Amino acid sequence: MRTPAGYLFWGVGVKYTKPPLTIADQIHLLTSRGMVIPDSIRARRYLSHISYFRLRGYWIPFENADNRKEHHFRDGTSFDNILELYLFDRKFRLLILEAIERVEISFRAHFANELGVCYGSHFYLDAKYIHNAKVHARLIDSLKIEIDRSTELFIEHYRNTYDDPSLPPIWAAAEVMSFGQLSLWFKYLATRSDRNRVAKSYGIDEVILRSFMHHLTFIRNITAHHGRLWNRRMTITMKLPKKPKALAAMLNPKTDRYIANAVIMLGYFLKLISPGTSWPERMRNLILDAPGIQPASMGFNENWTDLPLWDTNR
Repeated sequence: MRTPAGYLFWGVGVKYTKPPLTIADQIHLLTSRGMVIPDSIRARRYLSHISYFRLRGYWIPFENADNRKEHHFRDGTSFDNILELYLFDRKFRLLILEAIERVEISFRAHFANELGVCYGSHFYLDAKYIHNAKVHARLIDSLKIEIDRSTELFIEHYRNTYDDPSLPPIWAAAEVMSFGQLSLWFKYLATRSDRNRVAKSYGIDEVILRSFMHHLTFIRNITAHHGRLWNRRMTITMKLPKKPKALAAMLNPKTDRYIANAVIMLGYFLKLISPGTSWPERMRNLILDAPGIQPASMGFNENWTDLPLWDTNR
């Protein structure tokens, strides 16, 4: 419901009356629900630096399913269990972010190089290369904002040296696009053949690349806001490839709303971008070494440790 002032309300008429809790109150509430807190001073320190509600997403799996409404924990659940899971997810997010950075930079380079060589340095200024003139105008407007506020040396050099065209060549413009903007420029290219010019470098169809890049922008937004990632149910999924067959065989279509397929796709891309990369091995070891982590909660198959992805020789 929207009020005259424009504020949105999602409730059903129930007034919120829960009082704010001190750290001591939070610890008391957790213990009253069955959580074991061996070191209250340590718990107080963590709760003062990591909010109760941020940690709550990590202890929900430990709640008793038969009494979830009251948020009671299963017997033996310790604060340390929740903290270990939180710390695992932080390390996991950092590895994911590392991989997304490599893939994003590669995607920028291929987009600019393939299309710039084919159509010229400023092809993107021509609306004919985008399937809809109104969409093109919006993309240009968004790009102008990024260019105007950019302090990159190559943008300042162009700005101080050239005035025609007013915007820089595609290989400079692509570097200041946000990942989301770049994904949209690729999505709205006028022809499938142009999208495949970029996708061919990765051995997949443009439909798969387009879907994967959109999925990655969603995942990166989660990581940028330090959100829980390891068992999150994704609202934006990706289309899974049927080719190459070796890649398709590693993916799990039954768990397409969880992170495992993105991990596999990222590993596939990184092996193309940087043969011999240690990223797959580091990811596998992180999951294996994390106490209490259930790879099935991430969407992996039972035989996930046998995936060719982890083999550094392939």
